Amino acid sequence: MPTGIISIGSHLPEHIIGNDRIAEWAGVSEEWIHERTGIRERRYARAGTATSDLAAHAARQLFSRRDGSAELTDALIVATCTPDVPQPATAAIVQHKLGLRAVPAFDINAVCSGFLYGLAVADGLRAALPDTEHVLVVGADMFSTIMDRTDRTTVSLFGDGAGAVLLGPVPEGYGMLAARTVSDGALHHLVGVPAGGTAVPLDRAARESGQHFLKMDGRAIRQYVHTTLPKVVHQVLDDAGLSLADVDRFIFHQANTRLLESFADIAGIDRERMPLTAPRLGNTAGASIPVTLCAADRDRPLERGENLLLAAIGGGMTAAAALVRWY
Repeated sequence: MPTGIISIGSHLPEHIIGNDRIAEWAGVSEEWIHERTGIRERRYARAGTATSDLAAHAARQLFSRRDGSAELTDALIVATCTPDVPQPATAAIVQHKLGLRAVPAFDINAVCSGFLYGLAVADGLRAALPDTEHVLVVGADMFSTIMDRTDRTTVSLFGDGAGAVLLGPVPEGYGMLAARTVSDGALHHLVGVPAGGTAVPLDRAARESGQHFLKMDGRAIRQYVHTTLPKVVHQVLDDAGLSLADVDRFIFHQANTRLLESFADIAGIDRERMPLTAPRLGNTAGASIPVTLCAADRDRPLERGENLLLAAIGGGMTAAAALVRWY
């Protein structure tokens, strides 16, 4: 049977960081931040919180909405680029915190596209492994831990959060209709954290030079979004035999409110069909799409038969899109 989303959940830290705080850190005005990003506030996790904590909270909310979901879970995928530790996988830690039985559990790092990579991999697991019927996919990130708070181009954008979906069998004609993933490795230098791996050890020199913080080339990333996002969006539409007019809601990675508004206008997408969480949550990276999906469902419950187009751009550079018919 096709792979569909059968339950959803999300979790956001309670600590709100408004533009007044960002302006103080970065030496800019609140108006400058809002004018360029469309973001007014974001959430930061409290000290002592790990990415696995956010992920586990999102999964528990999902479990609370559908009894028996924990017992149904045959595999766990965590999409994150801010793991608890270099090893083991954050998924193994989440598995322990949730008390799941011994099932496959692993991480995916495609930065902000990671959640959609996770959906594609989960669909493949269901097709390849007969005993894998239900897969829990969690997107979770804590960018507050890798922010240079004096860098206005990054600290104004990002927040923390987690979102989760349980994938399972749905009737023919529903579920995932198409999915596309791509990586352009020649552009890997456009966004990332230079230190902390085998290339640049996280030593005193790296810390003193700020190499443990996120760096990004905003202008080049914007160009990549405008050239690559339309491509993957139209590819999944073509694969599914649908058009933009057939899509009921566009669940996009919330990179930047202004960027999304610009893309929607260029692509001819009705903004009313494009839920936004960036204005109050910022860019929650791998959590962005499931968090926005949950928010859209709270605002107006998803109905059977709705066509949802999910799409993201992430570091690497990566891009992904999926067409899902809600069941």
